[in-house]
Amino acid sequence: MKTAYTIAVLEGDGIGPEVTKEAVKVLQAAGERHNVLFDLQYAPFGGRAYFDHGASFPEETKAICDNADAILKGPIGLSHEESKTIPVNEQPERGALLPLRRRYMTYANFRPVYLPPELAHFSPLKPRVVEGGIDIMMVRELVGGLYFGSKEEGKDANGRRFVKETLEYDEEQIRRILHVAFAEAQKRKKVLHNIHKSNVLMSSVLWNAIVEEIAPEYPDVEVKHVIVDAAATLLCLKPRDFDVMVMENMFGDILSDLGGGLLGSLGLMPSACIGEKKAYYEPSHGSAPDIAGRGIANPYSMIGSVALMLEKSFGLDEAAATIWTAMREVFGAGYTTADLGSPEGEHEVIETSAFGDRVAAAVRGS
Repeated sequence: MKTAYTIAVLEGDGIGPEVTKEAVKVLQAAGERHNVLFDLQYAPFGGRAYFDHGASFPEETKAICDNADAILKGPIGLSHEESKTIPVNEQPERGALLPLRRRYMTYANFRPVYLPPELAHFSPLKPRVVEGGIDIMMVRELVGGLYFGSKEEGKDANGRRFVKETLEYDEEQIRRILHVAFAEAQKRKKVLHNIHKSNVLMSSVLWNAIVEEIAPEYPDVEVKHVIVDAAATLLCLKPRDFDVMVMENMFGDILSDLGGGLLGSLGLMPSACIGEKKAYYEPSHGSAPDIAGRGIANPYSMIGSVALMLEKSFGLDEAAATIWTAMREVFGAGYTTADLGSPEGEHEVIETSAFGDRVAAAVRGS
């Protein structure tokens, strides 16, 4: 196993630099404890990159990412008013995020919806619903579907404006994400919830057919089929019934944000975006430009993304576990971030940097 890794660090926009700073702090603490070196290569990416370099995903950033073992990416995006000052095709999501996914074909998105028992009070759901905590892994196909299909806009023969966006999947795209999800289910409770909309969408009919073809290769995994709208309801009523969920791109985008709601904040939602040769790791939340620079952003998702990187890109499971345990310890000791603070003041609200400091100290064992 390697003991040194090169990581491209893309701080992003808004609160991105703040939460990335804390994630790097924890990463370095994990490296010290587990005798691993990390060569951090910072590169511009997102809206600020456009203003400073004329492109949301500059060529220099592409070169740094190409040479890295993994990519740690902060949230990107600008305020509505700032976004309007950038050409549509250079706005951060279109000009940076989607090209990043295409460049490295990061087709498998892992989004853990994780709330251990001692943190269950953060959830807005009733205590009896989340008793024992929530532990779901959402596996989302990330480079196909409606977001990546052909797009057209114009006027019809009657002068009416129209748009046309195509939902496209081929069987190989579906097959590879399903293999990832089945393998993940094998590591956990051996139950896979297949989320679809086959009563309306032909793409889901094909998706389900591929599920049935692949399932015999994983005889120890039980497959449960759930229509996406029913899944949204059940996630609120019986979240503990789910373990591994697999779904196409748009379903995953929506349901994973719902997952953040179950936990009480998207600030508790890290993610991993994995391709065959490269992966990037990012929080599921946005750049929150309205709170940037105020020291109130929750860095949990960014730090959790570091833990996912250590596990899934580098095979450093013990180091990853150290980080998860450290964050639980900080919350368990009665500290919280502003997004999770309660009106009753049951926990001490600490700033972004203080949370990172405490997690790093716990990782070091000090």
